[in-house]
Amino acid sequence: MKVTIEYDGNEEQEEIQVALDGHKWKSAMQELDQELRNTIKYGESFLPNKNISEQEILIAEGIRKYLREIVSNYNLKLD
Repeated sequence: MKVTIEYDGNEEQEEIQVALDGHKWKSAMQELDQELRNTIKYGESFLPNKNISEQEILIAEGIRKYLREIVSNYNLKLD
């Protein structure tokens, strides 16, 4: 597949960058999702040198669920 995106002028530079950076956003969200998964599944704390608490696990579960809802609402996938 070949896709061509055309923009006119410098005022659309930000829009060009947003279009080109889509894969970076996906990678960043996948990384966040994996970190949340590791917290939930393996008990890995986000905080350095700190034992994980049950509250941190519950927060990670809530954030991960919300992240996946947002991605789904945009008809996107993290996988």
